[in-house]
Amino acid sequence: MGLFGNKSATRSAAAPAAVNPDLAALTGDYAIDPSHTTIGFVARHAMVTNVKGKFLDFSGTLHLDGSDPARSTASLDVTMDSIDTGSADRDGHLKSSDFFRTDEFPTMTFRSTKAEALGGDDYRITGDLTVLGTTKPITIDLEFNGVAKDPFGNERVGFEGKAEILRSEWGLTWNAALETGGVLVSDKIKLNFDVSAIKQ
Repeated sequence: MGLFGNKSATRSAAAPAAVNPDLAALTGDYAIDPSHTTIGFVARHAMVTNVKGKFLDFSGTLHLDGSDPARSTASLDVTMDSIDTGSADRDGHLKSSDFFRTDEFPTMTFRSTKAEALGGDDYRITGDLTVLGTTKPITIDLEFNGVAKDPFGNERVGFEGKAEILRSEWGLTWNAALETGGVLVSDKIKLNFDVSAIKQ
């Protein structure tokens, strides 16, 4: 996902990114490691507290271009039945026709369309998010966390990302009015990503 200048930019600030050997070494194809990655979200509930959730089943790939981050790409597929908010009743409601209609739309997808290096460890990726058969663009701000070789010889990159969306733009409009005013579930949803990906 567009990250892909890495902390080498601070270690070798004088070297142009296009010729920085550490950056160039990141170039390649990566697979997101689901066991060390979190795809999460936060929604305001009853106007007073946050409900946090995540998806347990997903897959994704990255192509990182260390010398030209704008040429980096990302792809993510999420199984909607794997939603987990810590409450079986709430998860069942989210899977129902009021929300995600997982029997009809089992998968949520993201396909990147643009990647940008913002300076330092900060990057931005724009892409198409498809939910309930509706595709809309979203922008994800990323912070690159580093690159390392794990004990099994895998070369890993890591980053954290965040985005905000209005669920109503994807047809997720169910709500309930509160006696005290306001609504049960916020329209604004915060998306959080903590990603580890393995070079292929």
